[in-house]
Amino acid sequence: MTHLTGKERGEYVQQMFTRIAHRYDLMNRLMTAGQDVEWRKAVIRQARLGPNARLLDLGAGTGDLAREALAQQPEINVVAADFTLEMMRVGNRNGSLPWSAADALNLPFPDKTFDAIVSGFLMRNVGDVQQALKEQYRTLKPGGRIVILDTTKPKRNLLSPFIWLHMHFVIPLLGRIMSGFGEAYNYLPDSTEGFLTAEELTVRMAAVSFKRINFERLMFGTIAIHWGEK
Repeated sequence: MTHLTGKERGEYVQQMFTRIAHRYDLMNRLMTAGQDVEWRKAVIRQARLGPNARLLDLGAGTGDLAREALAQQPEINVVAADFTLEMMRVGNRNGSLPWSAADALNLPFPDKTFDAIVSGFLMRNVGDVQQALKEQYRTLKPGGRIVILDTTKPKRNLLSPFIWLHMHFVIPLLGRIMSGFGEAYNYLPDSTEGFLTAEELTVRMAAVSFKRINFERLMFGTIAIHWGEK
């Protein structure tokens, strides 16, 4: 379904995450062998949150990044935003957070609201990467930081056949067993391969006027954390 664009893509992604919401966190742990927990810690460290900072966890899912931010810096003001109601419902069972329904392409927040905006596995799902970056730039304060955790197309190397096997067979099989909805986990490798490379995403960030952009590859080059400043 990665060929879908615009409204159709948004509707498909929303329906997909509604169906897998109750198994989302468990599948993340299984697919990454628990490494996603450490990645989220690294994302929050890169956000460089001070006391009373205002943080937006965009595409928050069940709110893991928002909760990690509060664990690292309890005095911040955090908003967890997502456009899938069922994900927010599941997330709220894991501990109360301030939630907001939000479309990443049209954020319901004023200009210069946040000191940092973080996202985990959001950007490859949006219908317009450039517009999503523009909205994050708009709602950041001057000097604010953006941090993006997402999959990325790995470079070819000796491990490439094993990475391909894991993404196209192991992950969909786990998805079918654990969630009963294997199509969602066929979408994951397809959306990763159809997404921007880590280098291409830095170019997109620069085009929106972010500065001091950099990134780190993880998990054999299949995951990247990007960061930049307004």
